Amino acid sequence: MNLSPVVIASIVLAVVVVLVLFWTIRTYNVLVRQRNQVRASWAQIDVQLKRRHDLVPNLVETVKGYAGHERATLDAVVAARAGAMAAGFDPSVDKRAAAENMLTQTLGRLFALAEAYPDLKANQNFLALQNELANTEDKIAYARQFYNTAVQTLDNTAHSFPSLFVAAASGIKPPGYFQASGAEQAAVQVRF
Repeated sequence: MNLSPVVIASIVLAVVVVLVLFWTIRTYNVLVRQRNQVRASWAQIDVQLKRRHDLVPNLVETVKGYAGHERATLDAVVAARAGAMAAGFDPSVDKRAAAENMLTQTLGRLFALAEAYPDLKANQNFLALQNELANTEDKIAYARQFYNTAVQTLDNTAHSFPSLFVAAASGIKPPGYFQASGAEQAAVQVRF
């Protein structure tokens, strides 16, 4: 069977087109899976942050009973919680991280304030809330790490050659990392 050069070229071109199409679809599906992993890991951060937000009012009320005249610190914690909750509606990771970092800083001041009140430090409700908050902070740190790993994976794929063409064409971009501020990187001590 003698095939003309035009037929051979057409077959080769068709095979190349099919292979490129297959690679494009596969790469797009990988990017979608990675984007969905980023979204799922963000949802886990969100769950833990909401849990922390729910603990803060109980903690503030417990401290109020012992240190009511320390109004500025208590108000700062309440304001930081409100800011963090409001930032929860903002799609920007940077704004959300900044608001959560502010809450972490004010909680650190609240726990430092508790050092001056021995009766508060011995209160079982305060100790239970403190322990629950410490556990929640650990879960937030893990969720952030998982989220940032998912963002890094998506970022690597979306910026690697040749998959960057599929990412750009489909509009898939990795979001920002959820970073701790300098003040938060120094661990908040919640043990007495």
